[in-house]
Amino acid sequence: MSLVEFRKEGIYIPAADVFIDPWRRVKNALITHGHSDHSRWGHQNYLCTHQSKPIIRHRLGDVKVESVDYGEVVKIKGVKFSFLPAGHIIGSAQIRIEYKGEIWVVSGDYKVEDDGISGKFEPVKCHTFVTESTFGLPIYSWLPQSTIFDQINQWWSNNRQNKTTTLLTGYTLGKAQRLLSGIDPTIGPIYTHGAIENMNTVVKATGVSLPHTEYLRSDVPKSDLEGALVLAPTGSTGSNWMRRFREVSVGSASGWMQLRGARRRGGADRGFVLSDHADWEGLNQAIKATGAERIYVTHGYTDIFRKWLETQGYEAHIVKTKFGGEQSESDLDVNEKEGDA
Repeated sequence: MSLVEFRKEGIYIPAADVFIDPWRRVKNALITHGHSDHSRWGHQNYLCTHQSKPIIRHRLGDVKVESVDYGEVVKIKGVKFSFLPAGHIIGSAQIRIEYKGEIWVVSGDYKVEDDGISGKFEPVKCHTFVTESTFGLPIYSWLPQSTIFDQINQWWSNNRQNKTTTLLTGYTLGKAQRLLSGIDPTIGPIYTHGAIENMNTVVKATGVSLPHTEYLRSDVPKSDLEGALVLAPTGSTGSNWMRRFREVSVGSASGWMQLRGARRRGGADRGFVLSDHADWEGLNQAIKATGAERIYVTHGYTDIFRKWLETQGYEAHIVKTKFGGEQSESDLDVNEKEGDA
């Protein structure tokens, strides 16, 4: 019996009778992070990090969730599990599995650049590593986030001088908080779409410090938004919600902005290459640091990345999952309820 099996419900550890990020309903689910393609409704029991717990409850409702510290070892039927920082979003973790001398690590989603709020990715030595490959092509190469934030702040500053509203879109969970942590709040007032304001409230309760923002209620005068920055979920720009602005410049923050045409298809005036996933170099760096000889690739450019890993001497396999990387995070945002914050 293998320590880890890939079943129709998800990634299964038979000796402990638990799944990691299952996409079908199961009894016991260990969750790497709060995005909906990894944290789904319907399981009987959830286990995650302390920071992910309120996020999962916010998204899934009154589910049965227990949580642990990073690095804390939990034994389930003799199998040792621990959650280590993945650097993807707030509360995200890689899950280390140890049993009878064999060690696997299921990474979930991750990035190796320390963004200042999501925890620093921690390489974990193992025999087998399960990795994403959302941006598993050499064309994906990220600049330091400080460079991207300089670009965003200059764009906003120019718009403010022209009394133009700056509308910046990003995923409700993860990207929005990262954007807030990196922009210069002294440039002007910052407003948020209700879905982001609600998520910010949850995130702040976990101890994360974010700049002051105002919820963009329907009765906010259009004149107050001239020169202001508005943070909104991806997908919101195609809705009637946009009618509340006069002159507006739209920007999108995503790894997909690396591709020509992505900004145009997204209806943005500016594209900023900022991803919460590892780029090509980051993926290779992370895998090498694990010391693993066997790699399973779960989502992204799986076929190309698997072939590349084989040329580097790894035993590499593709696993079909329901994880979607950045695109799935985008899809869930348009379904977030605005509500009151």
